[in-house]
Amino acid sequence: MSWFEGLSPVYQALIATLGTWFVTALGASLVFFTKKISRKYLDASLGMAGGVMIAASFWSLLAPAIDMAERSYGESWKWFPPLVGFLLGAVFLRVVDRLLPHLHPDLAVAEGPKTSWHRSTLLVLAITIHNIPEGLAVGVAFGAAATMTGGDQAYTLGAAIALAIGIGLQNFPEGTAVSFPLRREGMSRLKSFWYGQLSAVVEPVAGVLGAVLVISMSAILPFALAFAAGAMIFVVAEELLPESQRGGNVDLATMSVIAGFAIMMTLDVALG
Repeated sequence: MSWFEGLSPVYQALIATLGTWFVTALGASLVFFTKKISRKYLDASLGMAGGVMIAASFWSLLAPAIDMAERSYGESWKWFPPLVGFLLGAVFLRVVDRLLPHLHPDLAVAEGPKTSWHRSTLLVLAITIHNIPEGLAVGVAFGAAATMTGGDQAYTLGAAIALAIGIGLQNFPEGTAVSFPLRREGMSRLKSFWYGQLSAVVEPVAGVLGAVLVISMSAILPFALAFAAGAMIFVVAEELLPESQRGGNVDLATMSVIAGFAIMMTLDVALG
């Protein structure tokens, strides 16, 4: 991995988010191999994805943001950057949700402004919108690892890699959750796969943007980490958890959340 460590954080973020995009494509590719996905599998996968994102939001984003804020702002104000960043992240996703029409899988009514766009387009947009904070989180993480130097650094390259792995794990069911509804809408397998993987194309863009912003303006680092956390928690609460329990597999989805949290916590503690 020495070759990877020698790269600039922007290239590191690009490679990592291309990897998470690839995992989304793997999830979407299931549409080639089976006609139907078990509702239990889908609910468990979405629950696990939610657990991963909750754990990543704290262990990989909020906790380092609090630590960095304490160093920069002192004990009395260490809460301020994480709080502001977290709230701004959630509000940002809420505003995007309000301004851009989209449709969640298994729902009949689209959210956002009224539009004549096809249902398939709205389905893809729903996942694409919510992939923005995932890519942003990875980019900010690699930027943080490069910016925080010294023996007592608050963020490490291992922590950024752990976050990228966690995001990749939860991207697999997201790809599946797009391609199969599109197939049910009447699209061909190839088109369903294409649009399923395309929903994650925004992650490398957001990842590079996050890394560039952090290394250009290191003062915003604790705000940026918390911003990504707030946006990710919004996605979990607004999309992943409700959809994981819509099929009636509440206990399975709940235990999958716990499993996903445990996996991401272990990755971050072990690698970070």
